[in-house]
Amino acid sequence: MTTSLSSLPEIGPDHPRPKGGGWFAQLLRRLHFYAGIFVGPFILIAALSGALYAISPQIEKLVYADELTASASGLALPLADQVTAATTYTGGGETISAVRPAPEPGTTTRVMFDDPNLGESESRAIFIDPTTAEVKGDLTVYGTSGSLPVKTWIDQLHRGLHLGDFGRFYSELAASWLGIIAGAGLCLWVLRARRARKASALLRPTTKHKGLRRTFSWHASVGVWAAIGMLFLSATGITWSQLGGDNVTKLRAALDWSTPAVSTELGGDSAEHGGDGGHAGHAENESHEGHSGHEGHSGKGGGNPSGPGEALDASGIDPADFDMMLSMARDVNVNTGLVEILPPADADSAWVVQEIQRSFPTEVDAVAFDPDTMELTDRVDFSDYGLVSKLARWGIDLHMGTMFGLANQIVLFVLAIGIASMVVWGYVMWWQRRPKHDPARRFGPVPVRGALATAPRWALVAVALAAMGIGIFLPMVGVSLLGFLAVDGVLGMRTRRRSRGRADTEAQSL
Repeated sequence: MTTSLSSLPEIGPDHPRPKGGGWFAQLLRRLHFYAGIFVGPFILIAALSGALYAISPQIEKLVYADELTASASGLALPLADQVTAATTYTGGGETISAVRPAPEPGTTTRVMFDDPNLGESESRAIFIDPTTAEVKGDLTVYGTSGSLPVKTWIDQLHRGLHLGDFGRFYSELAASWLGIIAGAGLCLWVLRARRARKASALLRPTTKHKGLRRTFSWHASVGVWAAIGMLFLSATGITWSQLGGDNVTKLRAALDWSTPAVSTELGGDSAEHGGDGGHAGHAENESHEGHSGHEGHSGKGGGNPSGPGEALDASGIDPADFDMMLSMARDVNVNTGLVEILPPADADSAWVVQEIQRSFPTEVDAVAFDPDTMELTDRVDFSDYGLVSKLARWGIDLHMGTMFGLANQIVLFVLAIGIASMVVWGYVMWWQRRPKHDPARRFGPVPVRGALATAPRWALVAVALAAMGIGIFLPMVGVSLLGFLAVDGVLGMRTRRRSRGRADTEAQSL
């Protein structure tokens, strides 16, 4: 729902200041209202696309059943055979970027290749049946999570409306204000509950009333239950944003809260980076260019016509090395089915074998090996992570719905629908509050200004410092807040002019 500034109602004597709550409650009402009106559409889009993202794993399994499903019976062939089949299928002109062995019987192995025609963090994945070395599909995958085209499309809709980096400002605006709106609404609910005879009644929507009171009860009761979830989604969503996310990364680096990452430099020590493996985006990367990928050529290229070691990729890596690296990593600390093997990027880089299990318990251990000496050069275990890094990892996985599987997805879906509903109820209440005696006014009154005029001096200083601090750390909040103030100033001047005009008219009529 969109509105023009001219459709906003006037503030005047016919809309007196509500009683109770003092200056703080009045400030919260005004902030909650203005932010909800102007940012509501962005939050609504983010919530609905987020609900769709929450169920995207099931959509993937349905749409890409042929690519993801393999023979459940029979022993798995060596990775060398599977890699050779994929390399033979592609013609050997592309470089292998990673191999993900089938995590369990009945699933396929992914052999991923660098493709200059794809976007950042995208790879061409060949899906191999581990028991027959048959090529099951050929698709574009995205990021560490290995999202397939449908999920990638949903992810990019949620994060940037398919508008590239510019579109990401929409999601940053929604994430930044979601927590503020939720916090203000929660405070207003608490203030109202303190005055209520039975506060527990405010935890559920009323069925006794109709119209505005019923809509308000739904908005308020659902809001108080969803508040914690909204604050969580806001905090974790900001870490993916461009402006605010960059400030979060700088803050973590300054406080030495960075996440340890295995070093690929031969002879180097473990590196530190500001991300959490998931800072790169909802599919755990920063890419936003959409690609349909290479549609699956299911059933083609089956078998291993060249034999292991005979079909090499563009870098000349021996397919048998993937078996060797995985075996050595198993002897160190890699003990899960969800594993990724990354060959050296150049002559001065090491092999990396890392766990990619994002469900609980988290398994993200990683090791690096010298390709010449086959010696361990670096090792990072999840137990090496600091508390903040672990919380960040868990927070990202909860936000993405991977930490607790289907239960996590259901909670996110319900929460997203609840947030979308509260936005709609907010606009409905604005319409229901319109003055019935004045048909020219299509919407309800804005909470009156002047709350800070009655506040003590220390409160003025505290509010100003808080607004400046939040606006600097979250630039999208700062810019939009200035916009709110500008709109409010224009509306205030218009109201004063109309009031003076009415006063002059009345004086002339006397």
